[in-house]
Amino acid sequence: MNGVKGRLRFSPLIWVAALLLALMLPAVARDAQFETIAFYTYLYVTMATAWNIIGGYAGYISLGHAAFFGLGAYTIALLAASLHLAGGYGLIAATLAGGLVAGLAAVPMGVVALRLRSMHSFVIVTIAYLFMFQLLAYNLIRTTGGSQGIGIPQPSWDPTFFNIPFYFAALLLGTLTILLSAWVRNSRFGLGLLAIRDDEDKAAGVGVETWTYKFTAYVLSAVPVGVAGALYACYASFIYPQTVFDPLIDLSIVLSAFFGGMGTLAGPVLGAVVLQPAQQLLTYYTGAAGWDLVLFGALFLAVILILPAGVVPTLRQRLEGSRLEGATGEVDQERLPVSRVAGGGEA
Repeated sequence: MNGVKGRLRFSPLIWVAALLLALMLPAVARDAQFETIAFYTYLYVTMATAWNIIGGYAGYISLGHAAFFGLGAYTIALLAASLHLAGGYGLIAATLAGGLVAGLAAVPMGVVALRLRSMHSFVIVTIAYLFMFQLLAYNLIRTTGGSQGIGIPQPSWDPTFFNIPFYFAALLLGTLTILLSAWVRNSRFGLGLLAIRDDEDKAAGVGVETWTYKFTAYVLSAVPVGVAGALYACYASFIYPQTVFDPLIDLSIVLSAFFGGMGTLAGPVLGAVVLQPAQQLLTYYTGAAGWDLVLFGALFLAVILILPAGVVPTLRQRLEGSRLEGATGEVDQERLPVSRVAGGGEA
């Protein structure tokens, strides 16, 4: 038990060390490819951690969070076009509007989807949301540009410096989202979500306002994803319906959370940090033939078979199991001489 408490006590130091390392990396490894991969990794750290609030803590698996990503992307694009905003730090700061729109959109979406107690129905409805917004983006040509897409003003920074502001913006967004997830996980609100995940009827029976809890979690999970979509749009400089309202975005979010361990704080972060660079490198080296998806799927299948609960929960269980076995062995060794003495006396 002391070992467990010690491990938990030092976990904040691990988070701080990881943050300091991320802050120093651009100065140590000035490479455009590395900075690009890190940028996308931080975006998926954000999205997987945010998704975990509803999918991991509350147990409601959403496959439509790419709708919030796309809404954030189109929000910043349309805002820049209507207000004639120039690319740069001001536009990056304006990406918060993408989170606001995503959060507002999650309100009516959550009202409908979360009324469905069936998990299968909830999954289907969230997927329907994604394709509904994708079709709207294709058909509202005067607003979105349709299949031709819409551009976002680029900053006039030096090309060698271009990635750095986006790198730190994505890192800040990921850090804030992790802090939000940690607050939720350790609050009474988070305990209510975990109770809903374990047994919603029993949670309601002990006084948890189940619908309010899961609705709040759904809206909270949408906001960081919307900001991530807006930040992506600023970085990519051009967006299309098929790239921002993409089911593969949802797949990557869910896989990251599942790989690391749903319902844990570190799981989605670990999943994104491992899987997203791997996917980016596979795409880079295998090209557009789709082999990266095959290899990525094979890797995930191996993880499911070997670590079905995710990396973090499985390693934690095995670590605590080995610690308990060690403690049991020590107790047996302490008792063994005593039993022999007693036996000798009786004989």
